[in-house]
Amino acid sequence: MSDKNNKFLRPGWRRVKFGDVVRLSKARSQDPLADGIERYVGLEHLEPDDLRIRSWGSVADGVTFTSVFQPGQVLFGKRRAYQRKVAVAEFSGVCSGDIYVLETRDVQVLLPELLPVICQTDAFFDHAVGTSAGSLSPRTNWKSLADFEFALPPPNEQKRVVELISSITTLEEELRTAENEADRLQKATMQDLLDAKLNGWSKQPIGQIFKVTTGGTPSRNNATFWNGDVPWVKTGEVNYYVIESTEERITTEGLRGSAAKLCPKNSVLIALYGQGPTRGRVGMLGIEATVNQACAAIFPNADFDPWFVYYYLSGKYLSLRAMAQGAAQPNLNLAMIKGFCIPTPPLQEQKVAVASIDSVAKAKAEILRRREQTAEMKRKLREEAISNVVH
Repeated sequence: MSDKNNKFLRPGWRRVKFGDVVRLSKARSQDPLADGIERYVGLEHLEPDDLRIRSWGSVADGVTFTSVFQPGQVLFGKRRAYQRKVAVAEFSGVCSGDIYVLETRDVQVLLPELLPVICQTDAFFDHAVGTSAGSLSPRTNWKSLADFEFALPPPNEQKRVVELISSITTLEEELRTAENEADRLQKATMQDLLDAKLNGWSKQPIGQIFKVTTGGTPSRNNATFWNGDVPWVKTGEVNYYVIESTEERITTEGLRGSAAKLCPKNSVLIALYGQGPTRGRVGMLGIEATVNQACAAIFPNADFDPWFVYYYLSGKYLSLRAMAQGAAQPNLNLAMIKGFCIPTPPLQEQKVAVASIDSVAKAKAEILRRREQTAEMKRKLREEAISNVVH
């Protein structure tokens, strides 16, 4: 890089191209098992924004991958780069051809520990996505990645950034462990507190206790039905949280001219069908809203705490999914939901159970809030690490 490109940087910093300081590993193994390699990593094993490789496959089970990686090298998912899949290897193995194996050219110029930090910056991902080709499965290439320019800090600043990010990462792992433990405790608490047999509670079908309905979708061909003031819940928005807003809204004309149903606040929603794990998920309406035909809405009842209903059905996710019928796409229907039985304890006992579950849920929410704050702190530090210019 010329002095002209460097003149706006702080002393000791300089602009470089990614390929000038990073090498693409070409190490290969045509017979990983014979070479003593035990593990393989595919794109499915890399998690977005998580530098740890937490799962892998066994080479002994059969694999066609030949790209070899070693501990300390960086794995970057070149296919669908927008998924932000980057990881640091903690063991040796082979990986998919859709993963680049990267390493520092000279540790005196670029600390190996700073390489994954650079690869996780928004600027790097924007460059990778912007240089990807292909419609269904876009891929970037090494030549394009090698042209990425960034501001490289001097070694002492690199070391400071690495130490800061390392301490933040340690905190993130502690919070992840705490969240997992809180999640386990919440599930155990729900299991005990909502166990009808354990508590001596009788059970009744939902349809005998509550008003239950599904909704509908106003015609997309009628412009007067859409972009109004009435929230409209899609199945994908039913995802174990309180729904306070929706991606789409319909008009009062759309409500009158379709099977969409207006549901009161505190209605408990169940996804009747949808892609992947969506079917059987539970949500709570925090607002008055309409629902589509793939949602069942259980209206609030004066004899029931809506959170008792929400927590109970959330804990019965697998039981709800197991009722689904259909060969190509198993679905739930309104009759199934109406026939599903729930406990009917006195309202005061419901409130006691909900309060106990809430205390654990609030602790879990606080841990999640701290994780989000920590992740944002690390994100800002990453961005500053390669863009520290004098304004």
